[in-house]
Amino acid sequence: MPEFVFSGDEAIARGAMDAGLSGAFAYPGTPSTEIMEYLQDNLGEYKAALAEGDRPQVVAQWCSNEKTAYESALGVSFVGRRAMVSMKHVGLNVAADPFTNSALVGIKGGLVVVVADDPGMHSSQDEQDSRVLADFARVPCFEPSDQQEAYDMTRAAFDYSEEHGVPVMLRVTTRLAHARASVATNAQRSPNALEKCGDPSAWILMPAMARKRWAALLGKSTRFRADAEDASSLELRDAGLGVITCGLGLRYYLENEGDWAAAHSGARPSHLHIGRYPMGNEKIRLLAAHVERILVIEEGYPYIERAMAGVFPAPLPVLGRLSGALPEAGELSADSVRAALGLSPKASAAKAGIPIPQRPPQFCQGCPHADSITALKEALSDEAEFYVASDIGCYTLSALPPYSAVESCVDMGASVGMARGASCVGQKRAVGVIGDSTFYHSGMTNLLDAVAHKTRLTVLILDNSTTGMTGAQPTIAPGSRMAELVAGLGVEREHIRALEAHRKNHEANVAAIREELGYDGVSVIILRRECLEHLKKMRQA
Repeated sequence: MPEFVFSGDEAIARGAMDAGLSGAFAYPGTPSTEIMEYLQDNLGEYKAALAEGDRPQVVAQWCSNEKTAYESALGVSFVGRRAMVSMKHVGLNVAADPFTNSALVGIKGGLVVVVADDPGMHSSQDEQDSRVLADFARVPCFEPSDQQEAYDMTRAAFDYSEEHGVPVMLRVTTRLAHARASVATNAQRSPNALEKCGDPSAWILMPAMARKRWAALLGKSTRFRADAEDASSLELRDAGLGVITCGLGLRYYLENEGDWAAAHSGARPSHLHIGRYPMGNEKIRLLAAHVERILVIEEGYPYIERAMAGVFPAPLPVLGRLSGALPEAGELSADSVRAALGLSPKASAAKAGIPIPQRPPQFCQGCPHADSITALKEALSDEAEFYVASDIGCYTLSALPPYSAVESCVDMGASVGMARGASCVGQKRAVGVIGDSTFYHSGMTNLLDAVAHKTRLTVLILDNSTTGMTGAQPTIAPGSRMAELVAGLGVEREHIRALEAHRKNHEANVAAIREELGYDGVSVIILRRECLEHLKKMRQA
């Protein structure tokens, strides 16, 4: 078995290719972006290893948003081939409609849904735990604890999906997605033959058919739970402490297990590791009957800790995030797990008292957004009343000094809708700031609402020709089509202004923005200049 040094994301991508992947779809979002980047970088080699007839049918594509990506993957599954869709945790909110309903259809080609959670919110608005949504949709969820398992579980998830006719979620977290380790790979499997689902009623979710599909899905839950139970591992050792781990929590525990044993005469805690959901209860009961207390080590929400309520008789103490033994928010670490195990901190070589300067994120040198935001801020400088809603992208950094120019940022595409809502109830000079990729993702529908209701609103589309914050991936459409698209949504052509975002045009841009702020209707200002990091990336290609 050849070995490679892979990040968790790369291990998943390679596992999908080796499992006979035919279609991969995604929208960029840290910490999941590198899955698609690896697939696209290695698609030629992958195709070359396939039989001649299979090569034209293999694709790896960025999509407008996570919902469209998911629906493309569903189409691949319907015609019998294996598909993977990848996204970050908040992206699953965007794809929640097809995700939840896809649990009811008759999955034919294996469908794996990779969701990368971000505990600690390194690059996200929240810490939501995707296991909750898998449980909500009644979709099996696999959770690897290291890069090797990320590879192996990806391959197993495709098989499981086809065996049971359901999508399978693969959940990872930031550290696992980005950290690297040695991974042993297996032989590459050929893609499935092209063959449509033989029972269209399994894919038509009209109420009468959907009720039958729902009953069938509920009937599978016992098998899902039993398989998850079989896949878990239990070692009954010390009778004092029992430890339950999942995902990356296993690695933090193993870093400290030896020291715990040294402090307890060589004994090691009893240990249950859970790698699949919905989890079974039998091994939890066996563990509870053997020990005096249980510590649950899980990255993300206290999902297992909560699910254990009522599984075994009280009053066995259960420690974890809910109890305060582990931090309620943020990432776990070997140190926080060490404290929860009752071990003293390890000696540190760090010297206390060294002042470390703060380095908040900022625009890259020469970033076109800096010129756009500077022009907007000056255009608003004489206004007594205004509201500037930002969206999610590099330009969100304009909330920080020295700009302090935007006042809200909630979710993808929200800036246009929030500015519109404020304008509807009397807020003067409502402005939505949004990037080109985010506008394509989910900003267009809010602009359509504004046009339909003739809302007084100014939208600044900062078009830098890339999805910059996640590493300069291509946008779904070239900027040259932006003005025509906006006109197609109903914005009056005389109030669509295409400007160059550059300091040499500062005065002219300020004047144009002021003019449109005074218009009693919907106006769109497209501020164009290519991202410098994107240009560097293109030159290196």
